[in-house]
Amino acid sequence: MNRNIVLLILVIVILALVVVYIDLPNTGIHIALGPIKIDRDFKVRQGLDLQGGVQVLLVADVPTDTVESLAMQQVQTIVENRVNALGLTEPVVQRQGGQRLIVELPGIEDPEAAVATIRETGMLEFIDAGYGFLLPETTVRTTYPDLWADGATTHQVTATVPLTSTGALTATETQTQTVFATVLAGNHLKTASATTNTRTGEIGISFELTEEGAQYFKDFTTAHADNNLEPYYYLSIALDKQVISSPHIVTPITEGKGEISGKFTLEEAQALALQLKYGALPIPLRVESYRAVGPTLGQESVHRSIQAGVVGLSIVLLFMLRYYRVPGFLADLALILYGLLNFALYKLIPVTLTLPAITGFILSTGMAVDANILVFERMKEELRAGRKLGPAIEAGFSRAWTSIRDSNISTLITCAILFYFGSTFGAGSVKGFAVTLALGVIINLFTAITVTRTLIRLVFGWLGDKLETNRFLMGT
Repeated sequence: MNRNIVLLILVIVILALVVVYIDLPNTGIHIALGPIKIDRDFKVRQGLDLQGGVQVLLVADVPTDTVESLAMQQVQTIVENRVNALGLTEPVVQRQGGQRLIVELPGIEDPEAAVATIRETGMLEFIDAGYGFLLPETTVRTTYPDLWADGATTHQVTATVPLTSTGALTATETQTQTVFATVLAGNHLKTASATTNTRTGEIGISFELTEEGAQYFKDFTTAHADNNLEPYYYLSIALDKQVISSPHIVTPITEGKGEISGKFTLEEAQALALQLKYGALPIPLRVESYRAVGPTLGQESVHRSIQAGVVGLSIVLLFMLRYYRVPGFLADLALILYGLLNFALYKLIPVTLTLPAITGFILSTGMAVDANILVFERMKEELRAGRKLGPAIEAGFSRAWTSIRDSNISTLITCAILFYFGSTFGAGSVKGFAVTLALGVIINLFTAITVTRTLIRLVFGWLGDKLETNRFLMGT
């Protein structure tokens, strides 16, 4: 037997065992070997229509009735990025009118924390507090978007500010208060992530600045470094005008990297890091409505859909076995592996399963069968033309390949278009359909060609003479 066939069979068997393990319920990888730590559960993620979730209506919290379309588009993009970073692969974030966003979060475990992460403005500022320590949770006024000017003798500005919520000044409704100069803002952040101090166990947020931000940071910290000598000079950190920590400057920070410390839980630090990483919202948002959404299909509909899928797949497997006999049986084995591979990838990526996503998988299954039919029909034509079994099998695969390739490429192009428009218009269900269909097409190229071909070559090596003399077994 050809050595390459043996190796391919071995690879296919190992792959089948791996995907079966992944597909089983309550499985995962939990490894802790020195620096290598992997803690991953393999779970099926269901969409809003299968398991329910949360639907939130967010409205631009501005005094005017009109908001620039570009600003709302930026808000939608930032909200989508934050939602995706929460681990939701198929959220729905759609514009409604000129000032509203509808956000659907399928299967979210902590909806209130998720909504807070989404709607918070997330404007980070490093402010010049001078020699005065600002307590955490102190609300401040800053000069942002005007930044600290190098060479200024003082960086705290006394200003007259309105007391009314509308911003209108009157003779009696004014006061004088300190406005803190903004040294750096969130737009100078390059990246941010939650971290745990290995020495103290304190949870914080590590950050890295852009090149411009790093230079600002270097200049300011160099000018005010006190080498831990009193009185301390403070560079306070504020989020949405509220102080979260007030470190004092000991030595110049020249590398553009640092850590924000505070009384954070891990979840709070992760949520804050997401807000900082994907930028501040140009427009504040308020929650207009918030409601839990039950599965739109219902449990009975889900069970019936599963039953219909099992019945349909069984009929296809029986058809292939009845019509193509031995090749059909081998194609059935490849088709079963195809289904196991798809489901394993859905758990690994992960892909959120919705009814449109399941539809994409079923459609790709039909296309996988279609590829085998093209190959087998070509094989039968070669056999009827009088060719030997071996050359007929090879000709069936080689001559059907161009048709299979072209049809799959055209399908992948369609999937890319659907995914693009699904992203542009917030149609998450279309994106789910495109993702599962594209995955199915790609896997099909492996199972329908490589797996089926390897199995046929293996069986032909064992039963070549019997198949040659008994054309009934070949479906001719």
